[in-house]
Amino acid sequence: MKVPSPGESISEVEIAAWLVADGDWVEKDQTIAEIDSDKATLELPAEVAGIITLKAEEGDAIAVGEVVCLIDTSAKRPEGAVEAPKVEAPKAEVKAEPKVEAPKAAPASAPAPVAAESYATGHPSPSAKKMMDENGVTSNQVQGTGKDGRILKQDVVAAMAAGFDTSAAKTWGGSREERREKMSMLRRKVGERLVSVKNDTAMLTTFNEVNMKPIMDLRAKYKVIFKETHGVNLGFMSFFTKAVTTALSIYPDVNARIEEKEIVFHDYADIGIAVSSPKGLMVPVVRNAEQMSLAEIEAEIKRLAIKARDGKISIDEMTGGTFTITNGGVFGSMLSTPIINPPQSAILGMHNIVERPVAENGEVVIRPIMYIALSYDHRIIDGKESVSFLVKVKEMLENPETMLFGSTDPAKVLLGL
Repeated sequence: MKVPSPGESISEVEIAAWLVADGDWVEKDQTIAEIDSDKATLELPAEVAGIITLKAEEGDAIAVGEVVCLIDTSAKRPEGAVEAPKVEAPKAEVKAEPKVEAPKAAPASAPAPVAAESYATGHPSPSAKKMMDENGVTSNQVQGTGKDGRILKQDVVAAMAAGFDTSAAKTWGGSREERREKMSMLRRKVGERLVSVKNDTAMLTTFNEVNMKPIMDLRAKYKVIFKETHGVNLGFMSFFTKAVTTALSIYPDVNARIEEKEIVFHDYADIGIAVSSPKGLMVPVVRNAEQMSLAEIEAEIKRLAIKARDGKISIDEMTGGTFTITNGGVFGSMLSTPIINPPQSAILGMHNIVERPVAENGEVVIRPIMYIALSYDHRIIDGKESVSFLVKVKEMLENPETMLFGSTDPAKVLLGL
């Protein structure tokens, strides 16, 4: 098998993890490895069934088109190995994992080279690792029941249900030990791009604050019927996306990019939504967000976020955005200066919502306030446009009716006033 091309601009990938051991029997379309490119982590399925021989180690950089493993199609399927490989296939994982006990008693019938050490006791499967990361569970808190002691998703579920022995949890302990982990190709590329942005753009950030009470009241009033009608929750991100797309139509410079000596304007708004994943920050793109309703935006964001967190998102779904929104508020951030996602020229940062004293009509009242930030490339966007853009976003969020009617008074729209 040769490394397939994940995309036009990618010439090299890195073996993030082998999901099978050297000498294992693999089924056709079984996921045998996870590979990192400079844009995403992808799964590598087996092209045929047979005995696999690995030709690369975890962490190796492999050129696109280079042989990564051999599969002997003439080999006979080992007895008891019919169901076990399906453990690694995400779609069949829940049903197949309980059957993994069958081959456990006969490990001597298969080769046991050094490469099989990746299956040592305590090494979690991809789905198990995802669940462990999300719940702060360490390997020494779970007893693996998979092949060679591998931790399966069902093991994590069982351990969480039974409770943990806190004495087994990893603590500081007062030691002076250090450990090193190789940076993934994705993490290295993200770092290079962020440094490049700081060096190659005239980045500046402007700030404002938003009274979130109108939107919070609207959500509280309609969230139940919205969920029943559309099948998705009514979150803040759809309101911000709708406000941003409207503001971008008024201030097109914020939606443009620099390409050599030209400014490229977009008559559409492809909004990148930054989401956290086990592999790091990813920015899937909501295409033509300017044409979507709130429900359509929520559904698309949910679909993309799930794919990103499960490592299923494609490169096409993360490229081509014209503007990005990032929400540090979910982690408790009060204020930050987000870094532009190149080749875009601006990014909006959302933050946490905190009740603060504000003045309204000469009186001090308590309101849920969010600070928002717009980082922009001053080479293409002037201060007037950047500040006006952010003020427009603020006005629309504080008067959500304007997103539908263009006015805070729907009656005036009806009467053509």
